[in-house]
Amino acid sequence: MSMSGIGGSQLMVGVFALVLLGYAILIAVPFMPGVEIGAALLLMEGARVAPFVYLATMAGLLLAFLIGRIVSLDWLHRVFRDLHLLRACAMVERIKTQAPRDRLSALSRALPAPIARILVDWRYLTIAALVNLPGSVVIGGGGGILMAAGISRLFHPGLITLTLAIATAPVPLGVWLWGTDLLR
Repeated sequence: MSMSGIGGSQLMVGVFALVLLGYAILIAVPFMPGVEIGAALLLMEGARVAPFVYLATMAGLLLAFLIGRIVSLDWLHRVFRDLHLLRACAMVERIKTQAPRDRLSALSRALPAPIARILVDWRYLTIAALVNLPGSVVIGGGGGILMAAGISRLFHPGLITLTLAIATAPVPLGVWLWGTDLLR
């Protein structure tokens, strides 16, 4: 193989790594249709990139969650106040002042029992379902959903990681095992 062939393949690996990094960042952005970008990557490149698309999806969604966890609630409150989003201000105030257990109890009491059971008791399963919901971009996309979960301070990082590892695996795993016909 000539030197230009080796250099060209290294360049392609570098370009693909940048594309995956860009995808991970895009999927972390609220209301961004990142999953569709991941599906397009899988369709274009096939089974050989499925593990990398899976890892980039995980990285992007965890980035959104971690941003939500580290954002200053005081700063968020000021932003919502400046935008005159009073309900959002009240929500941030509750997050700041109430213990997570108390907020979960209040949410359970405020919702009809069957819905409360799903949204509170099965909240990790709810996150998994929302991330996989077709058209979830309307409710914030994966990035928005995970950022809101981080801001809520109601989800443990380790359990969210496990939830996402399972929830985001089926499509890349299917493409890796059976090829892109799965997506057509």
